[in-house]
Amino acid sequence: MAVPIFRASVPKSHPLIHSLFSTSFTDETSKKRRMLVSCAPSATKPVREELSFCVGTHLIPHPSKVEKGGEDAFFVSTHNGGVIAVADGVSGWAEQNVDPSLFPKELMAYASSFVEDVEVNDNPQVLIGKAHAATSSIGSATVIVAMLERNGILKIANVGDCGLRVIREGKVYFSTSPQEHYFDCPFQLSSQAFGQTYRDAVVSSVELIEGDTIVMGSDGLFDNVFDHEIVSTLTGYRDVAEAGIS
Repeated sequence: MAVPIFRASVPKSHPLIHSLFSTSFTDETSKKRRMLVSCAPSATKPVREELSFCVGTHLIPHPSKVEKGGEDAFFVSTHNGGVIAVADGVSGWAEQNVDPSLFPKELMAYASSFVEDVEVNDNPQVLIGKAHAATSSIGSATVIVAMLERNGILKIANVGDCGLRVIREGKVYFSTSPQEHYFDCPFQLSSQAFGQTYRDAVVSSVELIEGDTIVMGSDGLFDNVFDHEIVSTLTGYRDVAEAGIS
C-alpha cells in the first residue's frame, strides 16, 4: 500500500529534494512577483500566489509481501508545482510465476523520466500513455498521476482503483472515483492486449488553496480506512512528512 500525503503551500524557501520537499521562488522571481503585485492597477484581478507541494510518503506492504517490498510503486517530482504518482501491481500475476511488482516499478520509473518531456506538456494522461508504451515488463497495474500547476490547479488522471482525496478545513473537499469492470476487477494498464490504455483514464482537475492536504494511495488504503478516519488522523499532525509515516 503506497500512501503519499502532500500539502499545498506558498513556497518560502529554496528547492529541497527528499522524502519531504518544497519548491520556491528564486530571489529574482520573487522580486518580479512583488513588483507585479505592487504595480497592478486596483481594477485588475489580484495576482494569485503560486503553489507547490510539501510531501510525506510511506509504503506499507501486505504482511505476506514484506520480504520483496510489496507490489506498489510511486514517485515524487519537483517539476513545476509538483508531480506525484502511484501504481499498484495486480497480484494475480503471481499465479503465473510473474513478479507483480516489476510492471508498476518500471511504469513509475518511466513516468518519472518523462515528466519534463515536451510531448507530455504537463498532461498526466499523456504521461501515463508514454510510460505505459515504454514499459516492457510482464504484468499490469492500476495507476494515478497528479500534476500541480503553479496557479494552483491540480490535474489528475486515474486508471483503476488508486485514489486521491483533497482535505480542506477538516473535510473531504474532492475525491476521485474508482473504475471497475466488476467487484475486485479494476481497470488496469497491462502488458497484454486485454488491458486498458491511457485513453481510458478518468481525467479531473481541482483548484487548490494553501493549506489543502492531498492524500493519494492504492486501494489498499481506501478499502481499509474510511474517509473520516483519514481526516481525523491528519488533524493530529501539522507536518505531512510525519502524517505520511504515521
